[in-house]
Amino acid sequence: MFFNILLTSFYLASVAFVYASKNQPPTYQLNDGRRMPSLGLGTWFGISNLTIINPVDEEASERAVGWAIDAGYRLFDTAYIYGTEKTVGRGVKRKISEGVIKREDVFISTKLWSDSHAREAVVPALRKSLEALGLDYVDLFLIHFPIGQFANGTFDLTDYTETWEGMVEARRRGLTRSIGVSNFNAHMMDRLIKSSCIKPAVAQIEVNLNIQQPLLLRYCCEKDITVMGYTPFGSVFPDRALPGAPGPRVDDPLLRQIAATHNKTVPQIILRYLIDLGVIPIPKSITKSRIEENIDIFDFGLSPKERIALGGFDVNYRSGKSWSDSPYYLTREFTTV
Repeated sequence: MFFNILLTSFYLASVAFVYASKNQPPTYQLNDGRRMPSLGLGTWFGISNLTIINPVDEEASERAVGWAIDAGYRLFDTAYIYGTEKTVGRGVKRKISEGVIKREDVFISTKLWSDSHAREAVVPALRKSLEALGLDYVDLFLIHFPIGQFANGTFDLTDYTETWEGMVEARRRGLTRSIGVSNFNAHMMDRLIKSSCIKPAVAQIEVNLNIQQPLLLRYCCEKDITVMGYTPFGSVFPDRALPGAPGPRVDDPLLRQIAATHNKTVPQIILRYLIDLGVIPIPKSITKSRIEENIDIFDFGLSPKERIALGGFDVNYRSGKSWSDSPYYLTREFTTV
């Protein structure tokens, strides 16, 4: 716990926020010189508990993007596998046509799916995503998972350093402004950095109260790699928690006490805590009031005592995929996950 609070202080001392406007989140500068909003809308609307893929309600998804833009969101995270690239693109273009924003005002990230890890498959996969989005470029393109896997369930044993070469080529062609990784550990990112003249600008990992990943956050900070945190609420909502998932839940007395102190909700307290850790949270919602609530976290701060208490919920519980059936799993690739 003491280590966690030292790390938090380290981040607070090193993070340089720049506010775009009164109603928008501050931004981070990436290691490639571009700026990225410090909070975004996650759009994995059809995925439950990181395991079940359901049909996406396209109208609800497009409305959510529009509400988010009106509320001040400028970062939108999607992926090929989410099935929301089309609706994210439509929501953004609608607000552009209404004169609310310009294309350069929004930061859109999408991801390379696991069936396209071959170097020569990366650019065509991104072009397919751009076609769905209706855009000429994305702001950030991420390798979704470090291990490739084809639709038939067999593993693609392409080395992810080769996949990264395809990502670099996509950036060179102007199809994406920045490139990064998702679900990679420190060892994997080290290999990429040593193999290429371009290092990841962003690493997207699971970060919430149950898995705060202090060692990986410190690594990314030392390497100047910005961290996006998916599943920011973890298991806090009972209806979204996996069986056997640890607490706390949204009615936890400590969380409620901290929320009452700041006249905020428990989800807002959690998002503020992740911001304090130097993480860009990307909460998902298709409910207007919750979308507006989730961005209303930049007018207060948590005390050191409160951050220590919240750090105490870290039990390194991972709700995401482990690839235990992959031939790579028992190698040192996974020793630092």
